Amino acid sequence: MPAQEVTAWRPAVPGVTEVFHAHFTEYAYPMHVHEAWTLLIVDDGAVRYDLDRHEHGTPDDTVSLLPPHVPHNGSPVSPDGFRKRVLYLDGTHLGDELIGPAVDGPDLRDPVLRQRVGQLHTALARPGEEFEAESRLTLIGDRLRTLLRPPPHDRPVRRDPALARRLRELLDERVVEGLSLEEAAGVVQAHPAHLVRAFSAAYGIAPHQYLTSRRVGRARRLLLAGQGPADVAALTGFHDQAHLTRHFKRLVGVTPGRYRNSSRTGSDRSSTEGVRPVIGTD
Repeated sequence: MPAQEVTAWRPAVPGVTEVFHAHFTEYAYPMHVHEAWTLLIVDDGAVRYDLDRHEHGTPDDTVSLLPPHVPHNGSPVSPDGFRKRVLYLDGTHLGDELIGPAVDGPDLRDPVLRQRVGQLHTALARPGEEFEAESRLTLIGDRLRTLLRPPPHDRPVRRDPALARRLRELLDERVVEGLSLEEAAGVVQAHPAHLVRAFSAAYGIAPHQYLTSRRVGRARRLLLAGQGPADVAALTGFHDQAHLTRHFKRLVGVTPGRYRNSSRTGSDRSSTEGVRPVIGTD
């Protein structure tokens, strides 16, 4: 029986209308259209498809961008089928002026873009990572625009330390409650892509990584004060204890529970250091 595995959801990330993961072995899409942009990566196998009467394919090192309202189909190349991950995007990051270039060259072999799309899918699948997903989507849109309509010459990196500092101050004010990239861009009056690039260039870390680091730092202090991991997660802006644990272990090397228990061990150990046992004489 043909294998068909599908997972689909709509994340709380502006610009993404749907996330669609699927594994098909024999299923072939008929000619159809989408209202949204289709950003496609294939993890296993390959897909053959027709777009504007031209045949295309999607090996695993390719990112395919299919424009809205342009008919296309799709079918597996091998008997094992294909496993794909798809993002359907509205016009927030990609304008209609890119439809023509996307029709002419929908398959983009760009390792940086491929890596970023994979990272975005990972963030979208994890509750609490909306800020990261929004930041990664902004950079993906920026790179897609550059690949489809390259500038006449290489653009130097625009450094904007004042803007980066304003965003850092905003993140410092909103460590627990957080904010979306769209909201931050509105507050500091900057394009989201420029905002992310300026911050990363100034501090060597992406805005979402900075915010997570601040939250983990606050979590460490609360854990050492004796708070439990579940309470700490709620007090530091994490989605839940699992969300805290994932980032805490990645940045500190141990789980929050072990970290909290180690502080007790350290306290017990320090209280007995230098104390020599008294041997009774009676």
